[in-house]
Amino acid sequence: MPALLAPALLTLAVPFANASPRAVAALDTWRAHPPASLDDPRLRLPLTRAEAERASARLSDDRRRELTARYAGVIKAQKLTIGDKTLRWTHKDFGNAAPGRRSLWISLHGGGNAPADVNDAQWENQLELYTPAEGIYLTPRAPTDTWNLWHEAHIDPLFQALIDAQVAVNGVDPDKVFLMGYSAGGDGVWQLAPRMADRFAAAAMMAGHPGDASLLPLRNLPFAIFVGGDDAAYDRNKLDAAKAADLDRLAAADPGGYVHMARVYPGLPHWMSHKDAEAVPWMARYRRDPWPARVIWVQDDVRSNRFYWLKIPETAAVKPGDTITASVAGQTITLTGAVPAGTTLRLSDRLLDLDQAVRVVVNGREVHAGKVTRTARAIAESLRERLDPAAVATASLTVG
Repeated sequence: MPALLAPALLTLAVPFANASPRAVAALDTWRAHPPASLDDPRLRLPLTRAEAERASARLSDDRRRELTARYAGVIKAQKLTIGDKTLRWTHKDFGNAAPGRRSLWISLHGGGNAPADVNDAQWENQLELYTPAEGIYLTPRAPTDTWNLWHEAHIDPLFQALIDAQVAVNGVDPDKVFLMGYSAGGDGVWQLAPRMADRFAAAAMMAGHPGDASLLPLRNLPFAIFVGGDDAAYDRNKLDAAKAADLDRLAAADPGGYVHMARVYPGLPHWMSHKDAEAVPWMARYRRDPWPARVIWVQDDVRSNRFYWLKIPETAAVKPGDTITASVAGQTITLTGAVPAGTTLRLSDRLLDLDQAVRVVVNGREVHAGKVTRTARAIAESLRERLDPAAVATASLTVG
C-alpha cells in the first residue's frame, strides 16, 4: 500500500499523450512533488477539454490512492471518527460487481431518545431488513442516542467521509450510493436527503416523521415514501401522505423533476410486514446525475457549503430557509434567491460548453459574459473536497 502524503496528492508519473506540452509538463512537474497548497501557477495554465479529461482521470487516481492509504484501516475496523464522534457500522455484500461499479446502500436504524442497548438492538435489526441484488448493504450505528440520531450536525461530515472511504477502498461507484432508513432512521432520511441530495442516486423513507424538512432540494433525487396507514403516532401517516401529495404537485409543476413513489399501506401499523422492501428494486433503477441543469438549494439548520455545482464561502452569512435556484439554458446560467457574495460556480463540459462564452445572470443582473478557463487547480480542488470523479469541476467561476 502506498505511503500517505497528506494533505498533498500522491504521484503517478504517467505523462499525458497528445496534449499541449507546456500545460502538461507543468502539471506533471507539480504531481511529482505536490505542495500542500493548490495556489500554484502551474495549476492555473489553461487546459483543452481533452487535457482536462486526462488531468481529471490522473488526479482522481492520485486522490484515490491517497484516500485508500488513509481509510484502509477505517474500512477494516468499520469505524470512522471525526472530532469527538465515532460512526461504527456493519455490512453485507451482495452480487459481484467489478470495482468502480459497486453500489452502496446506507440503511439507518430506528430508536433514538433511548438507552444505548435499545438503539443497539435497532441497529442489529436493520441489517436484516433489506436485501439488494447487488452492492454493499451498510448499516451504521448512530454516534449518539438522542432523539435526532441521524440529523445532528456531525452526521453530514461523517457520511461524506464514509462515502469517500467506500469509493476509495471498496470500489463503490459514486453515482450508485443509496440512502434509506426506518422509523427514527426515516426521520434522518427526511432531513439528510434534501441537504445531501447531490451524493445519492435515490433515497427511501420508511415510517419516519418529516419534521421541518424541505422537499425543494429533492428536485434531482428520486425519493420514496413508505408508511403504514395506521401508523398514527406523531401523525406520521397523515404527514407522510401530505408530503407525498406535495411531491405530486412539485413534479407536475416541474417536468423531469421530483421523481418519486409513495405507499401508504392501509391497515398496517408502524412495522409494515416488510412490504416497504419494494423500495430496493425501485431505487436500484436510478443513477445519480451529478450535473443537473436545474438545482434548488435550501439551507437547513445544519449549514452546507456545496450542493451539486454550486459552492458558497465558509464565511458566507446564511440562515435556514435561504434558497438558491440555479439553472442552465444553453450557455446561460441563471441564479435567483439568496445568493451570497463569493458564490462559486463549479463548471464542467458535462454542464455546458466551456469552449464557448458563458453568460451568468444573478437576480436579474449580468455578472459575467465570456469564457471560463479549464484548469488543473479546479480539478484538484474538487477532488480534495470529495473523491467523486463524476462530479469533478474542470473550471470554476466566482460571482458576486
